[in-house]
Amino acid sequence: MKLLLAPDKFKGTLTADQVAEIEKTAIASVLPDAEIRCLPLADGGEGTVAALTRALNGSFKTVPVRDPLGRTIPATYGIAGKTAILEMSAASGMSLLKREELNPMRTSTYGTGELILSALKDGAERIILGIGGSATVDGGAGMAEALGYRFFDEDGKPVSGLCGETTGRIARIDDSAVDRNLFQCEILIASDVTNPLLGEQGAAAVFAPQKGAAAEMIPVLEHNLQTFSAVLIRQGMIERADLPGDGAAGGLGMGLRAFCNARSESGARLAMRITGFEFLLSGVDYVITGEGCTDSQTEDGKLCSEIAKICRKHQINCILLSGAVKGDTAKLNADFHLAIAATPESTPFDQIQQNAARYLSDAARRLARDL
Repeated sequence: MKLLLAPDKFKGTLTADQVAEIEKTAIASVLPDAEIRCLPLADGGEGTVAALTRALNGSFKTVPVRDPLGRTIPATYGIAGKTAILEMSAASGMSLLKREELNPMRTSTYGTGELILSALKDGAERIILGIGGSATVDGGAGMAEALGYRFFDEDGKPVSGLCGETTGRIARIDDSAVDRNLFQCEILIASDVTNPLLGEQGAAAVFAPQKGAAAEMIPVLEHNLQTFSAVLIRQGMIERADLPGDGAAGGLGMGLRAFCNARSESGARLAMRITGFEFLLSGVDYVITGEGCTDSQTEDGKLCSEIAKICRKHQINCILLSGAVKGDTAKLNADFHLAIAATPESTPFDQIQQNAARYLSDAARRLARDL
């Protein structure tokens, strides 16, 4: 029997690498003759750098950057030839902040711009940037400030220290101090979010509450993004600000298009293409994928859903082994050969964190016995 283990991370508990190794050890204990290959993956969020850098036989580099609140921290990215693999979450992610520090009025993507600058100095001709897990709603203004863009208000006074609260003050943008190498570099946005910038499904309305925004902050952030995007359109930096994905990472999707000429791709499909996922399916009997929690969002371009589509194309059974499974049972049965939850239902999250490896190992052994 030949198995391919291609999990995403189990957010808040296990990395994709840890998930794959736990499953491999557990399955091998039941099926010692099985041929098991591990391919940890990601779709633009945390784990993207590790998964893609290893797949490309690259190396890792750690540099100092500013976190969402301006404090200096180390951030790691990958280098594989002339390709750099970055995660905005390494510099501007929610995981870098304590719960009481979450506030998208105050947070900035400045550190993400510093990561891009470092990759350019390394000679990168292509940058793959995963933008999941952000703590920001600044439209990418902070990133642009780090890249050398300068901002001015209606009176011609400089606007600096950009964050969600201050983007509404911007009336003019100057790019004369930007390193021109930025525009010679191909930048690919790895994202699984298709939300527009503004409106009921936009960056402020949908994602700001998750990042610590109080109800009264939402209309302010919405207004600031609208004002900021209008300036970008007026100056000819973008033609429109309502493309799918513009609202990703608090508007960073739009900002990357405007300031870096970046283009967006499905993070899941990009990861599978770069790692050669389809080529690894030859002779495989089962693909086992999974994530921390499978729910209604999974089918909207998340990694597990995209893996299931490719498996159906090749007529290979795809098994979902996630921490929790909350999706439509009928839909899951149509997408996956089996859909299994590793964690007992209604288990408190602190208990899951303490026992995640054991829960997953036990579930993988049960699955192996069924196979």
